[in-house]
Amino acid sequence: MDVLEAVRTLLAVRQFAEKPVPEATVRQIVEAAHLTASSMNKQPWHFVVVQDRDTLRKLGELARTGPYIAQASVAVVVSVEKDSPFGVSDGSRAIQDMMLVAWSEGVGSNWVGFGGLDEVGALVGVPPQMDVLAIVPFGYPAQPLGQGKKKRKPLAATVSRERFGEPFA
Repeated sequence: MDVLEAVRTLLAVRQFAEKPVPEATVRQIVEAAHLTASSMNKQPWHFVVVQDRDTLRKLGELARTGPYIAQASVAVVVSVEKDSPFGVSDGSRAIQDMMLVAWSEGVGSNWVGFGGLDEVGALVGVPPQMDVLAIVPFGYPAQPLGQGKKKRKPLAATVSRERFGEPFA
């Protein structure tokens, strides 16, 4: 799948099939995060790959917006350095890259949480100088998805050329 097609068709997945994600695919997903560009190449992040069923269940309990983490084949806990002015931005870029690589392999995901995940950090051993930015569960979608069926504002409503309000077209 080419990159634009992955961006065009990527959808949030919150229900996962009971089918393991192959280790080679997990490695590709994590490699995407590892290779993500970061401001001044500081790489102010750390990624904890979770595949243990009990830990996935606990993550689903701790993240109130993500109980479906318990169904995932794998989840990645993304943490960033607290003192990095670019940590949130760089970590967010890594999350998007992981999601796109996963999607290109038929694996769905969704961003869970945003701050307030201290208990998650404690569960997976994130040190105090880092904040958990998000949990990203990965798995094969439980149901077929209508790829590319996104509802977006018209391009002209969100993109300008040269100055705000000048038509892009």
